[in-house]
Amino acid sequence: MKLIVVGLNHKTTPVALRERLAFAAAECAPFLSHLLNLEGMHEGLLISTCNRVELYAVCAEPENGVAAASQWLAESRGVELDTLLPHLYSHTGTEAMRHGIRVAASLDSLVVGEAQILGQMKQSYREAVESGSAKTVLNKFFHMAFQVAKQVRTETNIARNPVSVASVAVTLARKIFGDLTGHTCLLLGAGEMCELAARHLVTHGVTILVANRTQARAEALAATFQGRGYPLDALNQILPMADIILSSTGAATHLVTASMATTSLKQRRQHPQFYIDIAVPRDLDPKISDVDNAFLYDIDDLSKIVTSNQKDRGQEMAAAEEMILQAIPAFSRWLDTLEVVPTLVALRQRMETIRDQEVAKAVATWSDLTPAGQKRLEAMARLLVNKLLHSPLSQLRQLAAEPDGTLYVDAARKLFELE
Repeated sequence: MKLIVVGLNHKTTPVALRERLAFAAAECAPFLSHLLNLEGMHEGLLISTCNRVELYAVCAEPENGVAAASQWLAESRGVELDTLLPHLYSHTGTEAMRHGIRVAASLDSLVVGEAQILGQMKQSYREAVESGSAKTVLNKFFHMAFQVAKQVRTETNIARNPVSVASVAVTLARKIFGDLTGHTCLLLGAGEMCELAARHLVTHGVTILVANRTQARAEALAATFQGRGYPLDALNQILPMADIILSSTGAATHLVTASMATTSLKQRRQHPQFYIDIAVPRDLDPKISDVDNAFLYDIDDLSKIVTSNQKDRGQEMAAAEEMILQAIPAFSRWLDTLEVVPTLVALRQRMETIRDQEVAKAVATWSDLTPAGQKRLEAMARLLVNKLLHSPLSQLRQLAAEPDGTLYVDAARKLFELE
């Protein structure tokens, strides 16, 4: 079995295409079920965030697996494969392991050191386990990746004072409005990203409004910052109240259109509005940027600024990369043992070692045993072990070829202490 990764992220793909590839949480399980019906695919896990869509899979033939996974991603999202391929990356074997751990440790993030990606990966892992698409290999791999990510966060300064999307948004807002004291920010959505942005903004004297599909959630978050909460269907009424609009929801369509922005600015007598869209798919109509006095930035615009503003973390990055490299060989060795032949050999060797030890004990305490009798004893012990092993080895060889074959191989190694 081999681990593969096929995906795209903020470095390889513009947001206009990323939003077409994004998966809602409820979609992942049925799509992964379809993936596992493909020949040679044994396990799968899908991560879909505003900055990346990645498929982690376990298959018999890496090259065939990458091709099948790429085709599956394209077909599942209704995107032509030729359109998608220039933006996709793929990794197999140890490179797939390294990539996955780097993502978990936030070394591949837009904001190096941010904590959100680890939480998102853990959630994706839980969903894959519950749906039955993550089994022996992905289970062990992601537990290992999470452990290394924790080590990176605790033993390096990677996570200390990261340059965040929220902090960049504040910097841009100050360029437009100058002193932010007394200005109002409307958050569309009540999730973690909106909360992080609000924490930055209130330190600059900004009033917080929150609009969310669930009004109670909006009111709860707004109360944290002494603000006000509204339902999303009140958006037309409250939009003119906001100088800054920051959106991060899971909406399938644009929450604010260009015509809504135009109407809002008329009511504000053309006083500028700053729109920040950190959702994928995008919440804010890209045509808002064509409206006079409306300043729109999406996640890709902020990405460029974050990248240029990040301080040199070379020494910390090097230490984190070394931790990752040290973790990979042990997992690689374990993965190799899941091939059935090494397990069959190890099982026979273990039984033969026990046989030889027990025969030696018997011979040592059997004072009147003749040389001929010793040979008969050894022959009988060999025959007995061969007969006892015949059925388990034969069954294990057959079961290893089944879709869940790694489960049986792993179980055999645990039962007979072959690790």
